[in-house]
Amino acid sequence: MKTKLLIAAALISLALPAAADFTTVQVAYEVALSEVRLPRNGHSTIAFKECADCEYKTKRLSADVRYLVDGRSVTLQKFRQLTDRVADRDNEAVTILHHLEDNRVTEVSVYL
Repeated sequence: MKTKLLIAAALISLALPAAADFTTVQVAYEVALSEVRLPRNGHSTIAFKECADCEYKTKRLSADVRYLVDGRSVTLQKFRQLTDRVADRDNEAVTILHHLEDNRVTEVSVYL
């Protein structure tokens, strides 16, 4: 019993220093489709509101931003075309990944 306890304590003590090394690289915003303003061209900005009463946030897009629909990569035009068909835009969630170091949006995804 003592050896099991010592092994568990040793493993926990080894794991604690590793937890201190974590840094946040990206932030994911989950917003309603109705609160997202997609760019007209591929490499400009995207605007979105985190809540109905919040102000719009504008973020620059990465040069290699990815648009995903149901986990598949599509062009911006196809993304716009598919999301324009959604009837209940208030209840459809869009995930926007913002890379903090680059201060750019790297991915916009939706599951329809």
